[in-house]
Amino acid sequence: MNQMNSIKNELQANLGKKVIIRANKGRKKFVTRRGRLDSVYPSLFSVSVENGNDITTATFTYSDVLTGTVRVTILEDDVEFSDVTKRTQKIS
Repeated sequence: MNQMNSIKNELQANLGKKVIIRANKGRKKFVTRRGRLDSVYPSLFSVSVENGNDITTATFTYSDVLTGTVRVTILEDDVEFSDVTKRTQKIS
């Protein structure tokens, strides 16, 4: 349980920052989304995801991050999504 608390604390420290989410949907299918870390709750966190011109909300659990089903890459404020090579932090 301690690892999930550290994941939660790290996400909470980076609220409002740009993130890239890579989720494993099974059968070798991966979905990569980009957005902004919105909020952190006791058992999950939410991300505002850019879907073309629309913005939707996606939620993920800390156990998804812990098991590697979801990978979160936090970008610094001065890094644009198009410049993915400057990734600064990965939460694993």
